[in-house]
Amino acid sequence: MKTKIVSLLVLFVASLTMQAQIDRSKQPKPGPAPKVNIGKPDTFTLKNGLTVMVVENNKLPRVSASLRIDNPLIVEGEKAGMTTLVSSLLGNGSTSISKDDFNEEVDYLGASLNFGSQSAFASSLSKYFPRIMELMADAALNPNFTQEDLDSERAKILEGIKSEKKNVGAIASRVQSVLAYGANHPYGEFVTEETVKNVTLDDIKAFHNKYFRPNNAYLIVIGDVKTKKVKKLVKKLFKDWEQGTIVADTYDTASNPAQTEINFINADNAVQSELSVQNTVNLTMKDDDYFPVLIANNILGGGGEARLFNNLREDKKFTYGSYSSIGNNRKTISRFSATASVRNAVTDSAVVEILKEIKKMTTELVSDEELKNVKAKYVGRFVTGIERPSTIANYALNIITEDLPKDFYETYLEKIEAVTKEDVLRAAKKYFKKDNLRIVVTGKGSEVIDGLESMMFEGKKVPVKYYDQYGKATKKPVFKKPIPEGVTAQTVIDNYIKAIGGKERLEAVETLIIKYEAEAMGAKIITEEKRTSDKYAQIISMNGNPMMTIVAKDEEVFLKQGGNKTVLPNSMLADLKLSFGVFPELTQLASGKATLSGIETIEGVEAYRIFIPGDVVSVSNYYDINTGLKIKEVSVTNIQGRSQTQETFFSDYQEKEGIKFPTKKVGSLGPQIVESKLIEVTINSEITSKDFD
Repeated sequence: MKTKIVSLLVLFVASLTMQAQIDRSKQPKPGPAPKVNIGKPDTFTLKNGLTVMVVENNKLPRVSASLRIDNPLIVEGEKAGMTTLVSSLLGNGSTSISKDDFNEEVDYLGASLNFGSQSAFASSLSKYFPRIMELMADAALNPNFTQEDLDSERAKILEGIKSEKKNVGAIASRVQSVLAYGANHPYGEFVTEETVKNVTLDDIKAFHNKYFRPNNAYLIVIGDVKTKKVKKLVKKLFKDWEQGTIVADTYDTASNPAQTEINFINADNAVQSELSVQNTVNLTMKDDDYFPVLIANNILGGGGEARLFNNLREDKKFTYGSYSSIGNNRKTISRFSATASVRNAVTDSAVVEILKEIKKMTTELVSDEELKNVKAKYVGRFVTGIERPSTIANYALNIITEDLPKDFYETYLEKIEAVTKEDVLRAAKKYFKKDNLRIVVTGKGSEVIDGLESMMFEGKKVPVKYYDQYGKATKKPVFKKPIPEGVTAQTVIDNYIKAIGGKERLEAVETLIIKYEAEAMGAKIITEEKRTSDKYAQIISMNGNPMMTIVAKDEEVFLKQGGNKTVLPNSMLADLKLSFGVFPELTQLASGKATLSGIETIEGVEAYRIFIPGDVVSVSNYYDINTGLKIKEVSVTNIQGRSQTQETFFSDYQEKEGIKFPTKKVGSLGPQIVESKLIEVTINSEITSKDFD
């Protein structure tokens, strides 16, 4: 029988006559929440426990199938990374079909097949669906795990770990989870080079054999199908899938702090602070508080109209955006968090504002307008959602897996409408633990810690505890080292100029062309810089084809991609002029804006930091205390509230025509770390105006 979707029928009827008068000073009373009749999927269960849900929808000749296995949470421990590897290795053919033949056939049929460590998904035209289901079942139940594929996927993970070592956002996310849940908790453990190297091919096979079982499995089929035919096909493909014993892992769970505290993680390369004001909660979908706390969270930080966003972005201009979220989980604890990425200079102020908003939510009733708007948002999402066939199956699955009342979604709008301001306040008090918050701050200690350590809230200092980049408690790092007497920006840059060749030799250079070569994403990338006293151009080519050109000259700065030219703001040009010149240090020093801001440790080397501020582009250069050579450059571009950071490390200086140049540069291209090697230096060659057009 086809499943029928009965859409919401919301009727607003007003009887008006010519004589009637409307009192517009009074808000009309809301009518009763509309009744919702949501269709149910055709459902059957195989003898091995696999539950199948079918939603027939013949509007388009397409079908999708989603296999989900609802296992207990898994602790990977010393083999963290196992689930990621299993996900990557599934779908590489099966014991009966090679990877190449498998992928070729999927492509030929114009289908999509994806796998997770405990899931699978298939989509295709309805006429090819039986074959695609056969391929999905075969690859999922009889995987083709090989050492070659394992080594390849492991290498990708290791490269990702390497690229994230200096990624402040990745560090912040990792430690936030560790502190919330505990390092032994499935949501708190993390992948390291050591743990991923511990995983063997036998481990992969054993993991799949243990956890890829039908005991708690659900297969959802949606689209242009007939339930009777699906039932016959599923029995054929999955009837021999055997059950297995799945024992839930044991693990520790972290607790919320006894009092609100700051947990600080130092990241010397951070140009902004990553904030998460968080606590753990026990919340499930069937709890009476579920709807009130969802509404409370949306009022606090659910989007651009919420309190956090309006305070930290619109009012204070601290950040591009600030949001909050709260999870629910029937298997373990969840997390409430209010987050923002803010400028170093306002880190402590931003934390105070977030705390104020959380306090306000837990001590004052929300306004009628806020409650009305958030309810309307939920109603809109719900109405839109039930128009999708996939919603029917997802709702039915939630009712089973979350142990919800059978009429949970039919009475969804009634429950939303029934939430009062008092309910919101009660839920906020219970789940936003104002007095037991972890204020997790990942940032540059030398610039933010003084403000955090002196931060007051509700008349008291908030205690600060220190953690390393993996969530282990540590002593307070030494953020600031004293600058030796007599050392200034002038002496640091003078020493650098002397180290690479001397002022007289550098000033004799009128033009400079320098090229670096790198390998990234399977392509050869050439970066060429052209410099004169008042012009600069950078041309980036991939496999011999120009991809992007940046030009800065006295009258403008622009970006060229293909035939498109984008002129950048004049404020950016003013900042970039500080980097004009064949050797920009000479220009920066002459500007009077370069300041010595301290001593920092870069890759184990102590270096002086020279800071050149700008309205749009700010630059920090780091010079080895011992050699005088520049070892790192950080440029930060701020446009319309967005901040973009580019880090470059320099090493292996070699002499070219009496001047030393770094022959190795390491930076990032998107998420990938890219190492560039010097291939050409041309001094005092002719450069024409056409080079900067």
